[in-house]
Amino acid sequence: MKAEDIKKILIAGAGTMGQSIGLSCITNGYSVVLYDIKEEFLSAAKESMFKKIDRMALAGMIPQEKIISFKNNIYTTTDLSVAGADVDLVSESVPEDPDIKGELFEKLNTVCPERTIFTTNTSSLVPSMYAGKTGRPDRFLAFHFHPGFKMVDVMGHSGTSAEAVETVRRFSELIGHAPIVLKHEKAGYLFNSLLNPWLLAALNLASREIASPEDVDRSWKEMTAMPVGPFEMMDYIGLETVWRITDFWARKRNDSNAQMSADLLKKYVDRGEIGMKSGKGFYDYTIKK
Repeated sequence: MKAEDIKKILIAGAGTMGQSIGLSCITNGYSVVLYDIKEEFLSAAKESMFKKIDRMALAGMIPQEKIISFKNNIYTTTDLSVAGADVDLVSESVPEDPDIKGELFEKLNTVCPERTIFTTNTSSLVPSMYAGKTGRPDRFLAFHFHPGFKMVDVMGHSGTSAEAVETVRRFSELIGHAPIVLKHEKAGYLFNSLLNPWLLAALNLASREIASPEDVDRSWKEMTAMPVGPFEMMDYIGLETVWRITDFWARKRNDSNAQMSADLLKKYVDRGEIGMKSGKGFYDYTIKK
């Protein structure tokens, strides 16, 4: 299948990332099916996307006359068989766990058409970890977005066909993004391969009580003249996402220092303090400055 043949996209996972990917597709003329396990997640996602479409129109980013048609192209369901029945491409953004992702793709393979290309938006795993469960490893690859930015990563595994890579690369351009195609699998792609060690170093300093998160951020910002520090960045990303990634690799590598960092993050996650989107993380965003 060529990129120009893609008309309908399934977004599996209606969180912040899924909504962002969905908006890129919808505002470029595609139909989107949002899938998640709870109706309340879908209702919240749809409401959020509607508001963003309104704001985009108000800012002149999309034509006012397109508002209704864009909104009408968002479909939601908790039924996976309905979600995958007639889609051309799947974009998966479920939790960073290879078992969860693999199980989802295993189910999707039974309901999606043969033509459908499967993509994973994983930020820290590699597609070969669960390619075998997809039932179509030649049409499975990583398609990783950075919310708020145009750059996307396109990364196949050893069994991905060149045709599938090219289709996804071209499709990313059709929805207004700038693709980087990686030559080989790499956990974290390019940017996250630079970002993750920086975040882990900051967490290591705080979890060992060498310095507070605030002082770690202050040190970084004052010496580099950067606008945000690592803990502010983690609040922006979402602490539940950072925790899942840190905890997974700490356990996989039996890394005690990384596990201390994961345990520190877990305390915040357990309290529901997951960063900017919850109003509080390492910093309190409910306090007006």
